Amino acid sequence: MWQFDSARVPNLNTPLPGPRAQALLERDQRYMSPSYTRIYPLVCARGSGAVIEDVDGNLFLDFTAGIAVTSTGHCHPHVVAAIQDQAGKLLHMSGTDFYYEPQIDLAQRLAELAPGGSTKRVFFTNSGAEALEAALKLARWHTGRSRALAFFGAFHGRTYGAMSLSGSKLVHRRGFSPLVPDIHHVPFPRGCQGCVNPGDVCACVQQIEETVLRRIAPPDEIAALFVEPIQGEGGYHVPPAGFLPALRGLCDRHGILLVADEVQTGFGRTGKLFAVEHWGVEPDILCLAKGIASGMPLGAIVAKGNVMDWPPGSHASTYGGNPVSCRAALATLTLLEQEYIANAAARGQQLRAGLLELQSKYAFAGDVRGLGLMQAMDMIQPGPGRAADAALRDNVVQAAFRRGLLLLGCGESALRFCPPLCITARQVQAALSILDTIFSVEFAARA
Repeated sequence: MWQFDSARVPNLNTPLPGPRAQALLERDQRYMSPSYTRIYPLVCARGSGAVIEDVDGNLFLDFTAGIAVTSTGHCHPHVVAAIQDQAGKLLHMSGTDFYYEPQIDLAQRLAELAPGGSTKRVFFTNSGAEALEAALKLARWHTGRSRALAFFGAFHGRTYGAMSLSGSKLVHRRGFSPLVPDIHHVPFPRGCQGCVNPGDVCACVQQIEETVLRRIAPPDEIAALFVEPIQGEGGYHVPPAGFLPALRGLCDRHGILLVADEVQTGFGRTGKLFAVEHWGVEPDILCLAKGIASGMPLGAIVAKGNVMDWPPGSHASTYGGNPVSCRAALATLTLLEQEYIANAAARGQQLRAGLLELQSKYAFAGDVRGLGLMQAMDMIQPGPGRAADAALRDNVVQAAFRRGLLLLGCGESALRFCPPLCITARQVQAALSILDTIFSVEFAARA
């Protein structure tokens, strides 16, 4: 395994991009699809924990985790050992048509770990978008209904069903019509203080019932309501405490399935294995991917046993539940339970406290929000309006890259912080110090 001196991270030895990276970028420009959204010219060579080394030997502190995927860090030795062991035994034998132990083992673990007391069944996919597609199909099959509800600001993926459920950015939808019909969008609570306690009446959910269900979508035609417990790409928005319990009640009243998209929030990122556990809610279908296998391609839906009632052949996946990915996921779950869920909660508190301190120092640092190691900070224009400043956010992301800190944006103008769950206190402090330097040196005129 690659070893590095954590005290030397970040450590930049060349201009960015370096000469080897520049040569690869030129080839990429020639051969790769222009649809990819590369933010800065990072050409990765290898990773370990929360550190990425590029092809020119530059070391970066990674607060992206491959977009919240490498939950146990890059190339965790236990995950790598599980992958290597399985790769020497069986690479593939489609779980759609045959049986193998890693897939059964992982299905049992997920069914037993999923929130709520109901018995569960599992269907495996390759990605989060595929998990959302499977959930939409299963919901329509089980209920015999065609319509679905989703939220403005949500991002569920880029395949047709997932894209139709999404309500985040025009670029995801522009030019791809017609989309899947009978999907209706409703507002997601942002900054709402109307249901701060789980027992409160949630005005946001009341509005859904009193307007959409009475005027647009008959509730007896709605198969499912899709919700991210915390909106991800839409801006890391955490709903008020009473919102998800109220959604559960709404769905129960009308026989609608509640589908929780935990593709980004799941597997310890928020300080609990699944984010819905913060609110004590049991979804009918749970959509999973990203951090499930700490870097290997895998997704799943976990549904109540009485809901997953579709017949053989109604849905399948050649590669979903691949044995190597399943072994990686089993190793990931063990590490999360032993150490990294607790670390996500502790380091998340440290990160949040540091971001709030930066907010108090700089007028352009706006709202700080999130749970665990799923945190965001808005970049805003100082002054009475406190308008979102997407250009500043993008400039901060670029400045962080030039100083060896990898960040991403989300929402209108937010910096996104989603490091591997193995991140250390020293690394969190290093990232905060880099941000403080950027804010004070490069953007001091905006304060």
